[in-house]
Parts: sequence; C-alpha cells; structure tokens
Amino acid sequence: MARIIGAIGTSHVPTIGVAYDKGRQEDPAWAPLFEGYKPVAHWLAEKKPDVLVFFYNDHATTLFFDAYPTFALSVGERFQVADEGAGLRNLPDLKGHLDLQVHIGESLVNDEFDLTFLQNKPIDHGIASPLPLLWPHEPDWPGALVPIAINVLQYPLPTARRCYRLGQAVRRAIESYPEDLDVVVVGTGGLSHQIHGERTGFNNVEWDAEFLELLRTDPEALTALTHADYVRRGGAESVEQIMWLAMRGAMGPHLRELHRNYYLATTTAMTVVLYEEVATAAEATQAALEAA
Repeated sequence: MARIIGAIGTSHVPTIGVAYDKGRQEDPAWAPLFEGYKPVAHWLAEKKPDVLVFFYNDHATTLFFDAYPTFALSVGERFQVADEGAGLRNLPDLKGHLDLQVHIGESLVNDEFDLTFLQNKPIDHGIASPLPLLWPHEPDWPGALVPIAINVLQYPLPTARRCYRLGQAVRRAIESYPEDLDVVVVGTGGLSHQIHGERTGFNNVEWDAEFLELLRTDPEALTALTHADYVRRGGAESVEQIMWLAMRGAMGPHLRELHRNYYLATTTAMTVVLYEEVATAAEATQAALEAA
C-alpha cells in the first residue's frame, strides 16, 4: 500500500527558477533562500520518496481563462517544462507516475470531485521553480510526479475548505493504491504578496507567521476564512495559500515541523517548510517546544 511520509510547503516564485538557472546560489541576495532549501533536499535524499504529489496552479501557460478548470490532474509519463517567454530551461522533462495518476483520478471522481484531466501538457513554474531546489535532476529526476492544478486565478475560486477536503480525498486515494510507494505531498504558492494594483508590493510578515502556525496546529481555522480574508491579510496573490491547505488536508491531525525558512527580499515572501506526522498532539507540542 502507498503511504504519505511527509509534506512540503513551498513558494513558487518564478525568479527562483531564474536565479537557479543563472547560478546565483551564492549571491548575497539569493544565498539565504537557497540555503533554506538544503535541509529539505537532504531530507528527500535520505527518505527517497518514489512520488511527489504537487498541488500547484498554472499561470495561464497551459490553461487559459476561456477554459480554466477548478481542479485539473495531469496524466502522462513525461511533462515538458514550459517555456514562459524566456526560452526552454536546461531541465529534463518531469517524470510522471502514470498508474498512480490514473488511480488518484478515478478515486477523486468516485469521491465526487469533478476533475479536468490534462494529458502530456507542459508544466510551468508552479512546479518547475522550486523542484530543482528539492530534487537533483542530472541526468534525470530521482522520482515521479502527480501534478494537481488548483484554480487560484479566475474567480470563482474553490474555497479554502474545499481545497482542504481535496487533500483529504487525495490521502484516501494514495492509501488505497496497492503498490508499495512512499509519497510526499507538496503545496505551492504564497505566502503574502501582491503584484498588481494599489497595494503592489504588499506583505504581511505577522500574518505569514500566524498562517504557518495555524497550518500546523489548527488547519480547520484556516478553512473558515474567505478569499477576501486571505486577500485582505496577505495581498491579492496570497489567495494561493489555499493550495497549502490541500497539502495540509492530505496529512494527519498532528504534525512535527522539521524545518522552516522564511525569506522576504522581493515582493513575495519566499518560504519552505517540511512536516512529518506524529501520533499525538503532545508529541507535536513537544516537537514545537524543542524547535523554539
């Protein structure tokens, strides 16, 4: 039976990919970001998961506003990294786990989630920006992906609660898959940022910290917030945080935070966190006290 062994939350800022491709990992402006991903990369290298299930959004690269689904599952053995206007990146095609994709798709539809299915479509920076910081890619990626796109661009958006319930359904799907697989669930996007309008450049460090604490300890409180609540607190584009709730829904009630890096150097709060499940609330509390 497949099992979820951990979860990752990560920003997917496109400039992360640009800085990576230009070899700016040691630049003073970028080093704190890249250093912050190394503990997560080391954890992945140690755990060797077979599959990463990504909750992400397409930035009008493969999908567009004349036909933009609420939830979409990509199905295919390989996915090209999309050219978003700066040319193709020097990355191998992303590997897909076709059997698990099909199983999750069937399970979610039977669980009354009406999915769109994308076949062999390119994947943009929603996944491709953070992925090279998490996994090595020469000569190829060490594992496969299940990409699940969530609409956070064109209203009406799915609610925070609906995304949380999607994560719970994905967990049920993974745990019903008969093959012995280790799976890590990844939520991308956010945190606070706004890149247009009167509040361009807006960030809210206090809200970001509160969100991350509630994500670990009380995700149901976050599911009660409206889209307007997220926008008001974190900026228009911070509504992407609902994708982190899909990741959180796939995890159990009690989590230990193994690592957190928060770096605010541009218009977007760039963050990476790593979680493992623990059996009880007391264990989660003790872990948080030890990390403080």
